[in-house]
Amino acid sequence: MLPLAIVMVAGPQFLSAIFLATTERWRANSLAYVAGAAVSISLVVTIAYLLGGGVRDQAGSSGALDAIILGLLLLAMVRVYLKREESEPPEWMGKLTTASPRFSFRLGFLLLGFFPTDIITSVSVGSFLATNEAPLTDALGFLVVTLALLAIPSLTVLAFGKRAEALLPNIRNWMNDNAWIVNEVVLAFFVAIVGRNFL
Repeated sequence: MLPLAIVMVAGPQFLSAIFLATTERWRANSLAYVAGAAVSISLVVTIAYLLGGGVRDQAGSSGALDAIILGLLLLAMVRVYLKREESEPPEWMGKLTTASPRFSFRLGFLLLGFFPTDIITSVSVGSFLATNEAPLTDALGFLVVTLALLAIPSLTVLAFGKRAEALLPNIRNWMNDNAWIVNEVVLAFFVAIVGRNFL
C-alpha cells in the first residue's frame, strides 16, 4: 500500500504544497494543509474499511471485494492516462499565494479527500485492509508516507531557506511532466498484487 502514497500526492496536491511553502505564512499554511489532508484521508480510508468489512461478511469471501478494488484501481489508471496532457496547474492555484491557514486546511481536506484519483486510492486502501482482515491501524503507514510527501516542500524551505525558491519550481515542473507515468507504474504494481487473488 505504501507506493500508493505517491499516487495520492502526484498532481495538484503536491503542486499546492509547493505554492503554500512559498507564501508569506508558509509555516502555518503548510501545517494546516497537511492537517486537512490527514483528516480527510483518515476519514475516507476508515469509511471504506468499515464498509468493506460489511461487504466481506455478507459475501462470505473476499472475492467480490477484490473485484471492486481491482475495478477501482483500473478506473484510476484510465483516469490518470486520460488526464496526462493536463500539465498546466488549475487556475485556482494562482490564489494560493495569498492563502490563509483556514483556506489551506480546507484545501488539504478537499484535495486529498475528494479529488477523484485520491478518493479511489483511499477507498482501495481501506477495502484492501478489510478484504485481508488486517487491522485498520495498518493504514497508518500509508497515511504517514502520504503526509510526509506533502510536507517535502515546507521541509525544503525550512532546511534550505532562500535556496529552496530555486529548487521548488524545478520539482514542480518535473511533477507536471512525469507525474502521470509514476502514477501508472504504481497503480499497475498494485493491480498486479490484487490480480494475483484471481489466479
